[in-house]
Amino acid sequence: MAGAPAAPARTGTTGLLVGFGLGAVIALCFGAYARVHDPSGETVVVLFFSGQIQLKVWLATVSVTLALLQVASAMWLYGKVGGGSAPAWLGDVHKLLGTSAFLFSLPVAYHCLWSLGYTVDPTFGRVFVHSLFGCLFYGAFVSKVLIVRTEGLPSWALPVAGGALFTALVVVWMTSAFWFFTTFDGPKL
Repeated sequence: MAGAPAAPARTGTTGLLVGFGLGAVIALCFGAYARVHDPSGETVVVLFFSGQIQLKVWLATVSVTLALLQVASAMWLYGKVGGGSAPAWLGDVHKLLGTSAFLFSLPVAYHCLWSLGYTVDPTFGRVFVHSLFGCLFYGAFVSKVLIVRTEGLPSWALPVAGGALFTALVVVWMTSAFWFFTTFDGPKL
């Protein structure tokens, strides 16, 4: 029986290493692809928006809004807000919000990586930070998904993974959509 407690610690450590390690590999792969890919400069789709940038700005804004709602639902699920236990349906809503936020981010990332490219020169400030955190966002997403599905992890693992994911998304949004809205005369379709 003495060996039984060691297994969860080992599983937890392995889960942390796999979760955060694979997330780091994914972020590096996005950056490596973006680094070697020559941007096409082409617009794939604009839907009903006036241009590619407007499409990206609005989809990113929807994504960050859904992520804000997901953070709020997580706080309610974990008893940090709401005074009392959360309703049974909230867990499903929480997952749907996160999945939707991720799905809304995909066309934005595609346009960023394939059409506009990746900036590695730190002298470009905002664009460099945007490129870096865009790659980190998808790595953090992989980490969070793996960590949320792994048992035996320390209690801090999920909040750290979720916080890193949310922070990366907010930085990406601040360095793109927020910058666009504040630079080019407010939100427009």
